[in-house]
Amino acid sequence: MSVPSVTLPSGDEMPIVGVGTWDIGGDTVRESVRAALDGEYTHVDTAEGYHNESEIGEVVADYDREDLFLTSKVLPKNLNYDSVIASCEESLEKLGTDYLDLYLIHWPNPAVSLRETLDAMATLHDEGLVRNVGVSNFSAYQLSNALHVSDVPIAVNQIEFHPWLQRPEIVDYCRESDVVVEAAAPLARTEILGDDTVTELAEEYDKTPAQVVLRWAVEKDVVVVPKSSSADHIAENVDLFDWELDEADHERLDDLDRDYPVYDTPAREWSGDVYGISE
Repeated sequence: MSVPSVTLPSGDEMPIVGVGTWDIGGDTVRESVRAALDGEYTHVDTAEGYHNESEIGEVVADYDREDLFLTSKVLPKNLNYDSVIASCEESLEKLGTDYLDLYLIHWPNPAVSLRETLDAMATLHDEGLVRNVGVSNFSAYQLSNALHVSDVPIAVNQIEFHPWLQRPEIVDYCRESDVVVEAAAPLARTEILGDDTVTELAEEYDKTPAQVVLRWAVEKDVVVVPKSSSADHIAENVDLFDWELDEADHERLDDLDRDYPVYDTPAREWSGDVYGISE
């Protein structure tokens, strides 16, 4: 069964399930992306900061580019105008493509003007290097700022989202603003797979715990990009569309919200390699 998509403000279709590639590189990411693309996936999510774009580029070269949806992200230390342009061009070179389907600001950076960053994103869009522009890890307030100063639509906000962290304020604001919600760490970096409710539902539906959690998210029209280095798990993670959760079970997962982030916590290493903000 083919993977459904969500429609971005540009009219482009974004597959609702993609393969995530955070924290994997070398042969592992090559094998994961190839397993995904040989299966039901056409959507690959990477980032400048993942340090695996070259390996992914080697794999996607074997597939029809027009059939793929490729996302990358620019690090917050590179959000001044010239660095955004340079980062995108480097990502394109490593991925071996003329354009990105989606380019995201990976994290907001308080030391760089958001208008300057989005002016660069608009330039990339106008030059055809980026088909859609988005943000990642933006609060509702930060997204409001971006929407106000951007000359191109903000298509996506990729945020940490899973049953333990449902973030209704951000999600509702995205919906009101025609911004697609994309779940980074949709499985809470595997922590949620041992949750009692999740495991009970997995047994009842004869599905994996990951499938239960991912099905819950896509039923909310949230795009998910689960990561796995297992070909079997990669196949299972997209096998979501010939079954559904009944309403009561969907609500059982809704009731798990505990405002628990696995990565999007207030602490930041501001002087490190991600932000590079000197004191």
